[in-house]
Amino acid sequence: MIKKTFSKPVVKCQISNSKKLDSLIFLGYLPPVNTLRKIGSIPNEEISFPAELLYCNKSKLAQLGCIVDKEILFPYSYPYTSSTTKILRENFADLYRETKKKFKLHKEDLVIDIGSNDGNLLSNFKDNHKVLGVTPEKIGKIAIKKGIPTIIDYFNKNVSNKIIKKVGKAKIITATNVFAHIDDINDILKLIIKTLKKDGIFISESHYLLPLIKTVQYDTIYHEHLRYYSLESLNFLFRKHNLEIIDTKEIPTHGGSIRVYAARKGVYKISKNVEIQFKKEKKYLNHKSFKQFKKNVVNSKLSLFNIIKKIKDRNKTIFGVGAPSRASTLINYLGLDKDIIDCVLEINGSYKIGHYVPGTKIPILNENILLKKKPNYLILFSWHIKDELKRNLKKKGYKGKFIIPLPKPRIES
Repeated sequence: MIKKTFSKPVVKCQISNSKKLDSLIFLGYLPPVNTLRKIGSIPNEEISFPAELLYCNKSKLAQLGCIVDKEILFPYSYPYTSSTTKILRENFADLYRETKKKFKLHKEDLVIDIGSNDGNLLSNFKDNHKVLGVTPEKIGKIAIKKGIPTIIDYFNKNVSNKIIKKVGKAKIITATNVFAHIDDINDILKLIIKTLKKDGIFISESHYLLPLIKTVQYDTIYHEHLRYYSLESLNFLFRKHNLEIIDTKEIPTHGGSIRVYAARKGVYKISKNVEIQFKKEKKYLNHKSFKQFKKNVVNSKLSLFNIIKKIKDRNKTIFGVGAPSRASTLINYLGLDKDIIDCVLEINGSYKIGHYVPGTKIPILNENILLKKKPNYLILFSWHIKDELKRNLKKKGYKGKFIIPLPKPRIES
């Protein structure tokens, strides 16, 4: 009997096919960040996969060394909802304003969002343009209830053909926080181009390699993210498909992302922002900075563990705040469990409440228990929005201290 495998190793660059890949960091074997077991369930085997970040000097692409089946990573019951995050709501509103300003959009123009989730992005477009979401998870039903037409499926050849036949070609196609998740990226990009009008624009937003390296964001390394793009790597990919980058912008989502506008060659004028960003990358993305990154990750891990140990030596309590995917990486990389962190708190309504953090028995609970339990310390896993979190938690009456895990672990009041 042949045993089914749920992953495949990366032996060549996903966009250049070069077999020369350098290891930037290895975080061990980590569970998929959305394998959520219910609290009280009997412990059973949990699959885990190697989490190693590789770099291709030819394409300038950083990529995971293991590709996990999408059915495991993005199940129908996928719990992530983009509209619950303030920074994402603000970002998508900004994307709409920026797109409308840059390009002449008409009411009959079609805007398609790949990986549309609960319709957060398209809600900005829907009153003034035709919109269509494509997402494989049941969360797409929420978008439909909001009046946003949504195909609940993966974006593939059949879906592309269906869209073109029934709705027509799109002026805008967006892929935000999803373009790095797709395994067969070249095939998908061909379909995106096919589904775009001749003057259509493809807008992607992805975790950006530059802040990942500069601010030691090892916690954003998990199996959903197959690739961590630099602008150079996106340029390499797009040029293969006769596209060119016409504008770009660093954005604050997920601790540091990059928004990129691409179109067929020669259709639009190229912004000076593109060359400026290329020069910035040459300064910060190099062998020396990669070597320092690996050293910084190890030092950060040891420093954070030392802070936590000193707190536990004094028999003080620690709760986590927020259960984003990055929390799973940090918790498992450090080897934390419920005897160290009592629980992780999530906002009311989160699908993750009532489950364990993947790979642990740390329960994810409703944040309404905070003032009743009064933990001495809160570790902020969404540390990139720590100021907003601290302000909100203090308003609710929390009087303890905060552990900021990255980029430099520390305690704040």
